[in-house]
Amino acid sequence: MAPTPRLAAGVLAGALALVPVAGCSFTSNGFSCSGSTCTITLDGEGSEVEVLGTTVTLGSVQDGRASISVAGASVSCGEGESVNAGSLSLECTSVSGDSVELTASLG
Repeated sequence: MAPTPRLAAGVLAGALALVPVAGCSFTSNGFSCSGSTCTITLDGEGSEVEVLGTTVTLGSVQDGRASISVAGASVSCGEGESVNAGSLSLECTSVSGDSVELTASLG
């Protein structure tokens, strides 16, 4: 008679079921989402985040441009530029030092 493990498993399963509804899941960097648009901050080469069902990884930042991998496809953008990669539309809102801030949306 151990209802606690079953309850804990049910709570965990319920929490995991909510992740796709939210649209974003944390991997190693900060992000916030509102509906199907997320703001992502990638800080440092190799940092990544899973957002809207897609992994976004920062390659490098050089001369004001960020090299970004989106689900295996490579793109590059400077501050204020927008690019499409896979199922995501990305806008580089800030590129500085070794970090980039992006706005990601589906489409």
